[in-house]
Amino acid sequence: MNNPAELQYTKEHEWVRLDGEIVRVGLTDFAQDALGDVVYVSLPETGGEISAGDSCGEVESTKSVSDVYAPVSGTVVARNEVLEDQPDLINADPYGAGWLFDIQLDGVLTGLLTADEYGNHTANL
Repeated sequence: MNNPAELQYTKEHEWVRLDGEIVRVGLTDFAQDALGDVVYVSLPETGGEISAGDSCGEVESTKSVSDVYAPVSGTVVARNEVLEDQPDLINADPYGAGWLFDIQLDGVLTGLLTADEYGNHTANL
């Protein structure tokens, strides 16, 4: 599986890219592969407050429906509206065009995994 070293990860299979105080969130390559063909995405509303660890969206595939968990606390400042019409971008480009939403960070990043730690975590699943 592809786990870019510049990203951080959650045990729930979200990736995090920090750019100043903005955190971009998406599903990992491992998650999209396990889900299969993604057919629908429900994302948090822009302007909404979310708390780390809370469910804030869903991804539906041909196999199942999975929750998306907030990796950090803050305010949702952007969502990938393209996914409404093209949810399969999560499968095609999970670390690029398939991103989910951006959060204005409220605090610091804690409890996230490095690419190596995430790789070790997924190897045991």
